[in-house]
Amino acid sequence: EALRKVVPEPLQVPDPVVKYEFIRMPDSTGFGDYTESGQVIPVTLDGVAGGYVHSMYLNDEAPIAGGREIWGFPKKLAEPSLRVEKDTLIGTLDVGPVRVATGTMGYKHRSLDPATVMKSLEAPSFLLKIIPHVDCSPRICELVRYYLEDVTVKGAWEGPAGLELHSQALAPVAGLPVLEVLSAV
Repeated sequence: EALRKVVPEPLQVPDPVVKYEFIRMPDSTGFGDYTESGQVIPVTLDGVAGGYVHSMYLNDEAPIAGGREIWGFPKKLAEPSLRVEKDTLIGTLDVGPVRVATGTMGYKHRSLDPATVMKSLEAPSFLLKIIPHVDCSPRICELVRYYLEDVTVKGAWEGPAGLELHSQALAPVAGLPVLEVLSAV
């Protein structure tokens, strides 16, 4: 029910699953070095599996503006981080002084088949691009489908993981609560 409230039609939610991401972008063409964190919901459109980008929090204004204003990514300013601490990959999301998310995963625990990972990266992603009216009500709501391009998988791993989400009024990631961690990649 919580997913149905946030996923726009005609996208369908096949399973009650949410993916939580921490992404380091150390060398992004045109935007430089930044980190992002957010939620992607597995969906289908006309029987084709993909992912609906529900929320994204970044620590750099230029990729926020470009992604939000041009593409329609739901990007907001915050302080995500992703780092390795000995044998653990640690992702955090802070909004002001409030810790909103903490994710941990065994670092390079088990290798994954690059071809399998590449296939998952070839699936479409969907965004709801909202263009507001002058009174801030939605004037245009456009469903955008996009694909990743020029991707090279250099390595991929899975491992044991944990994820904690905490309430924050303007970063409501905990509104889609963690009931069970199914996997981590």
